[in-house]
Amino acid sequence: MLAIQNLRVEYGARVLFKDLTFSVMEKERIAFAGHNGAGKSTLMKCIANIIETSGGKITKPKHCSIGYLPQEGIHITGISLWDEVESAFAETKKMQKKVDELVEQLTDTDPRSSVYSDLLNDIGELELKLEDADLAKIKPRIESVLTGLGFKRTDFKRDCSEFSGGWQMRIALSKLLLAQPDVLLLDEPTNHLDIESQKWMENYLVNYPGAILIISHDLGLLDMLTTRTIAFSHGRAEEYAGNYSFYVKESVLRKEIQMKMYKSQQREIKQTKDFINRFRATASKAKQVQSRIKQLEKIELIEVEQEDSVMSFRFPEPPPSGHSIATLEGAYKAYGKLKILENFDYEITKGERIAIVGPNGAGKSTFCRMITGQEAPDKGTHEFGHKAAASFFSQNHADELDPNNTVQECCEKAATRTTAPLIRNLLGCFLFRGDDVFKKVGVLSGGERSRVALVCMLLRPANFLILDEPTNHLDIQSQKVLQNALSNYPGSYLIVSHNRSFLDPIVNKTIEFRPGEKPRTFAGNITYYLEKIEEEKASARGEVSQPALSGTQGTNPNKPKHQPGVNRKEQRKIEAEKRRLRKDVLGPLQGELAKAEEQISQCEAAQAALTTHMADPAISANSEKMQEASSAYRNLAEKLEHTFTKWAEINEKIEKLEAQLNA
Repeated sequence: MLAIQNLRVEYGARVLFKDLTFSVMEKERIAFAGHNGAGKSTLMKCIANIIETSGGKITKPKHCSIGYLPQEGIHITGISLWDEVESAFAETKKMQKKVDELVEQLTDTDPRSSVYSDLLNDIGELELKLEDADLAKIKPRIESVLTGLGFKRTDFKRDCSEFSGGWQMRIALSKLLLAQPDVLLLDEPTNHLDIESQKWMENYLVNYPGAILIISHDLGLLDMLTTRTIAFSHGRAEEYAGNYSFYVKESVLRKEIQMKMYKSQQREIKQTKDFINRFRATASKAKQVQSRIKQLEKIELIEVEQEDSVMSFRFPEPPPSGHSIATLEGAYKAYGKLKILENFDYEITKGERIAIVGPNGAGKSTFCRMITGQEAPDKGTHEFGHKAAASFFSQNHADELDPNNTVQECCEKAATRTTAPLIRNLLGCFLFRGDDVFKKVGVLSGGERSRVALVCMLLRPANFLILDEPTNHLDIQSQKVLQNALSNYPGSYLIVSHNRSFLDPIVNKTIEFRPGEKPRTFAGNITYYLEKIEEEKASARGEVSQPALSGTQGTNPNKPKHQPGVNRKEQRKIEAEKRRLRKDVLGPLQGELAKAEEQISQCEAAQAALTTHMADPAISANSEKMQEASSAYRNLAEKLEHTFTKWAEINEKIEKLEAQLNA
C-alpha cells in the first residue's frame, strides 16, 4: 500500500529522521508515538506530499489515494456546509457524468462498429467503479457523518465561514471520512470533538475500509483502534507489534535488555583491551594480540539511548477554605435569543473533582465563567464561599500573554514568592526545556502559548481550579504529569475536557450540558456517565428486560419468567432456543475462554523462567546467547499480548450472550 524507504528529513543542523524505513499494509491501523517535536507531524506531511524530504523516497501504487487531516489551520468560506462535504464525491459524480455522456454517444453509434464496442468497454469499466460508490447512498452517508460529528440538520445550508475554528476542523474531517482515501492520515483528530462525537468517530474508524496512520494524545482511542505503533525518539524510529499500552510496556523491556547487552559488551571490550595491554610486548603472543585488535575494531558498539528525564510537580499548598466553594442560585443566562441557563442552582463544595462534558455551544465555558465570577448571570446570584480562591485556565488566556516577554518572564510575573522556585521545573514538565524558556511569546505557536498560559495559571496558589481543555496541546508524558499533580491536589476543581483517559482516574462527578436542556449531574467519572447514557438510550429503544408479572413475586428466581404478550407455546419456543444457545454457542465459547486462560498462564510462566535465565551472569556475559534469549522474550510478549486480546474478545461475547439469555 505504502512504502517509506531510507527517508531523511532535516532542518538546518537538526536531523529529524535518517534512514527511516517502514511499510503500510492494506487496512493497517498504525499509531505514531513520541514526545512533541519528535517529528510525527512532519512525517505525516511528508507522506501527504505537503513538505519535501531531504532524502529517501515514499512510494505508493498508482491508484492509491492519501487523505490528510492537520491539527489546525483549516478555514473554509464561501460555500455551504453541505456543498463542501458533498465535494468529497466530486470524482464519483464526474464518472457518472462521463457514463451519461458515453451512453448518449452509444445511441448514435452503429452497433456493428468497433467504436460501439470501445464505448461499451469504457462504460463497463466506469460502472464497475461506480458500483462501489453507490450514488444513491451519497445523501444518507453525508447526513450520517455530519450528524455523527455533532452538526444539526439546520446547519447543513449554513456558510462554512459561520463556524468557529473547532467546527471548521470537523467540516474537514467529515469531508475526509466521506472521501474514504486508501490511506487516512489523522493528526490529533479528537482535539475538537465532544465525547459523543468521539465515540461515533471511534466506531467509524474501526470499520474504515482503508489504512489509518494516527497521531493522538487520547490513550483510549489509540488502544482501541491501533494494532501497531511506530515510536520516534532522538532521530530514530522503533516498531512495536501492538497498541500504545503494549508499546509502553514493551519499550521498558527493550531498554532493560539493551542495557544488559550494553554492559555485557563493555565487559567483553574491557577483557579484550586488558589482554592486548598485558601481552602487547610479548613476542609469543603477538599473533593473538593482533587478532584481538582486529576483533575489537570489528565490534559494532551498542548505543544506549539517553533517557528523557521524567519530571513531576506538586501544586502549591492551597489556602484553607470553608466547606462551600462557590454557589449559583436561580441563574439565568442568554445571548440574544440563545438561552444557555434558566433558573439553575449549583453549589461546589470543598474537595469536589468535577468533569464538565457536552457538545460545543451547550454552555460549558459560560458556566465556568459564571461560577468563577468572571461573568455575571443575567438573573440570579453568584457567591464565593469563605476564603475561596479561584484560578482559571482557558484557551483565550494564551492570547492575553505579552508577546514581547520571554516564556520565563511571563511565568515570573504570574508566580508568587513561594512558587517562583518552581518555574523551571514546571516549564520542563510542559515541554519548555533549555533555551526554550528564553523564546519570546510572540514567536511561539498557538499550542506553545497555550502551554505557557497553563503554567502561569498553575503557579498561582488557589483552592479552586477551573481548567478548560487543558490537554489539547500536551503530549502524553505532560498529560501524565498534570494528571498525577491533580490526583494529589487537596483543593476542588472543574475540568472541561473530552479526554476520557485523562479524566477517568481524577474526577468523581460529571456535569452534562446540552443545548436547550437543564444541566444534569452524574455521581461518577466519565465511564460511569457514558454507561448511564447508554442505559437511557437502550431504555428509550425498549431494549430492557421486561418486569416480571405481579403474580410471580416470591417464586423461584431461577425459573424462567413468562414474558408479557407471549403465549405459552411461544414461551416454550423461546426457552428452547435459549437452551440451544447455551449448549451450542455459550458452551464452546466458555471452552475457548478456558483455553485462552491456560495459554496466558503458560506464556507468563515461560516469561518468568526466561527472565531468570537472562539474569544469569553466564548468559548476560555472552552477547550471542543474550540476543537469542531477548528474541525469545519478545516473541513471548507478542504472543501474550495477542492471547490477552483474544481472551477479551471471547469474554465480551460471553457477557453479551449471557445478558441476552437472562433478558
